[in-house]
Amino acid sequence: MKYKILAINPGSTSTKIAIYHDKELVYKKSIKHSTEIINSFDSVYDQFNFRYDAIMSTLDETNTTVNDLDAVVGRGGMLKPIKGGTYLINQYMLDYVKEAPRGEHASNLGCVLAKKIADKIKVPSYIVDPVAVDEMNDIARFTGMPNIKRQSLFHALNQKAVALKAASYLQQPYNELNLIVAHLGGGISVGVHEKGRVIDVNNALDGDGPMSPERSGGVPIGPLYKMALSGEYTLKEIQKMNYGNGGMVAYLGTNDGYEIEQMIKEGNEQAKFILDVMCYQIAKEIGAGATVLNGKVDGIVITGGLAYDKMIIELIKNRVEFIARVLVFPGEDEMEALAYGALRVLKGEENHQEYN
Repeated sequence: MKYKILAINPGSTSTKIAIYHDKELVYKKSIKHSTEIINSFDSVYDQFNFRYDAIMSTLDETNTTVNDLDAVVGRGGMLKPIKGGTYLINQYMLDYVKEAPRGEHASNLGCVLAKKIADKIKVPSYIVDPVAVDEMNDIARFTGMPNIKRQSLFHALNQKAVALKAASYLQQPYNELNLIVAHLGGGISVGVHEKGRVIDVNNALDGDGPMSPERSGGVPIGPLYKMALSGEYTLKEIQKMNYGNGGMVAYLGTNDGYEIEQMIKEGNEQAKFILDVMCYQIAKEIGAGATVLNGKVDGIVITGGLAYDKMIIELIKNRVEFIARVLVFPGEDEMEALAYGALRVLKGEENHQEYN
């Protein structure tokens, strides 16, 4: 029997939908939303009916029915910290994203949209490995300031998906492997996967770990708090330096990997050096992850959009391949990861988790 699954991934100005028959993609569409319309809503949650209507209209226009679906799966949002896995959507989850105590994000609507469509046709609805996945060991949370603890906020969906791909490639169960997974995109997260759990990972959102195309990563705290208290900058301006205008953008004015590659080809030494800086920091983070695993690393996995760049891969690989073999799975397919997570539950390969 082949299972038919609808996957939904709400982004800031789009809602992506895809239909899978088991692992076969049969339909995919990115529904664009104008910034003006999105900005007209008071909150992300208020966009629910608008996005629901957009999904149903798009499916109707292509004569794609939802009546024969076996499950609907949505992108998980800013939930409370939970362990990785596929979660059955329940009322507690819906209430949590409506209140949004950990912040508003378009992905918060994933569970609401999935539940609405699934309930209509009386099939189960799920989320898979939301950004809130937190499996960190307690020792990894502590800092030198008792009132500040490290948080697990990273590319959980893609990291978990490529870790499973790596396990398949290595022909060993994921929960028997020690892997270090580096997701290289607009933000960069390096996760230490010990036998199926991400026991340590940098906070890819909030100034921790390597610099990235648009984020600063970790910076020396002394100069930062002097800047913050100087009166020359607002809080929002400093936050923007960390997230959005940091990293490659701050040095080169762009976060576009292709543009940076062209700069280097045209002899821009600054671009070449800053790219090397970023890769140095990524490699250093991977090396730190190896110490967490006491050097017992079965593989280093590199993924994300920047993993298509052979120069970046070589710069990182040259520094870390002495630790373990390096596997590269370029890009990220969140729709596939969502569908496959639901499929594993439908096939009985794993049990769904309860959100409570």
